[in-house]
Amino acid sequence: MSMAGGFWIALLVGFVGSLLGIIVNHFLPLFLKFGLVPKGTFGWPVLGETLSFLKPHPSNSTGTFLQHHCSRYGKVFKSHLFFSPTVVSCDQELNYFILQNEDKLFQCSYPKPIHGILGKISMLVAVGDTHKRLRNVALSLVTTTKSNPQFLNDIERTAIDILDSWKHKHQVTFCEEARKFTFNVIVKQVLGLTPDEPETAKILEDFLTFMRGLISIPLYIPGTPYARAVKARTRIFSTVKAIIEERRRNGGKSNKSSSDFLEILLCVDTLSEDEKVSFALDSLLGGYETTSLLMSMLVHFLAQSPTALQQLKVEHQNIRNLKKKDEFLNLDDYKKMDFTQNVINEALRYGNVVKFVHRKALKDIKFKGYLIPSGWKVLPVFSAVHLDPSLHASAFEFHPWRWESQDQTCKKFTPFGGGSRCCPGSELAKVEVAFFLHHLVQNFRWSIEDGDQPIAYPYVEFQRGLTLKVDHCSK
Repeated sequence: MSMAGGFWIALLVGFVGSLLGIIVNHFLPLFLKFGLVPKGTFGWPVLGETLSFLKPHPSNSTGTFLQHHCSRYGKVFKSHLFFSPTVVSCDQELNYFILQNEDKLFQCSYPKPIHGILGKISMLVAVGDTHKRLRNVALSLVTTTKSNPQFLNDIERTAIDILDSWKHKHQVTFCEEARKFTFNVIVKQVLGLTPDEPETAKILEDFLTFMRGLISIPLYIPGTPYARAVKARTRIFSTVKAIIEERRRNGGKSNKSSSDFLEILLCVDTLSEDEKVSFALDSLLGGYETTSLLMSMLVHFLAQSPTALQQLKVEHQNIRNLKKKDEFLNLDDYKKMDFTQNVINEALRYGNVVKFVHRKALKDIKFKGYLIPSGWKVLPVFSAVHLDPSLHASAFEFHPWRWESQDQTCKKFTPFGGGSRCCPGSELAKVEVAFFLHHLVQNFRWSIEDGDQPIAYPYVEFQRGLTLKVDHCSK
């Protein structure tokens, strides 16, 4: 080889080496940064893996998507969901970290169509100071309501009325009955309305349209469930606003002797008029669908666990034996319902009313060697932790007795979320369910007619409405 040829080769090697050095020095930090992102795949263009993630499965299972991804990539993995690069967490420590760092490192980030149907000032999607103000009002109302004998009496009366209507029936569609119960309770508590009032029927009709749209494909085309739901929410908003204005003209008092949320809400100076109306709508939503679903899960799981059902029945018979005939239950009675609490907690763990929540990273976050890039969506999956065999013995069995020794406030049990976005009405929901169970287990036997089960879509429902064969227990 000539000296000239060797010179040019050396020069070329030097140039390539220098170029590689520049590239490595410039891009190495990025390679290192994104190399720490959890393993996984983004799937198809645009849609990513969203359809696979949302594939229906029994709510007391994790589903094939999570099973496959966790076995292949680990409990924390990357994906592309809801049109965004996403970190999915099935890890209890990371889930807890996410929930405890709301508005610091992470922020509530539901898809925009959800904002369109709930409203921008809904407590479910609001962030920052707006969410704090709404939540503080909610906590104050819950504290006041929980100890109000009138509220407890209303729950029990409504439960008795529903169950009395079963006495001459041999079959009921329980999901419908549960929704009827929870709606009647919450509309009375929030707006002071009884089931036989015209406004109640009007709100219920629009509310059912609203709920169907909330779980539909978000296409705002006239005639679609989503479009009808947006219009239904507008009508509900107007109805509630008219009730508030009439109440204000009456000095804040309802025409009934009992108090309700509106009576207290009208005295709150920290919320605007629209925020008060939105708060009332959030209260209706929160007290309706999730509570009725929890009731349906309990009835379903108890039908398959005669031992738990018998122990529950004994507990409530013992409470009833200490009371006078037709005497209402009170808060002290509720505090005696220890096994009832275990049954409710187990239904929440095993059934998973809420599978996951939507968050996004506000900055680059490192946790356990992972990097969660700023702006990425983050999905803490509660059901994966609730059904993790390494955290819960016999995780795929309904076993209420585990709660005799297990702490219900621990990191591995988050049915109501956590941190500053933990559901403020969770205790009220438990009271409603416990009081309904008190009368149900003492007065009826039931069995499931068609093998229906709770299915996560990811919202949870019983496909056929949970048809029960019921027998009234004569005393």
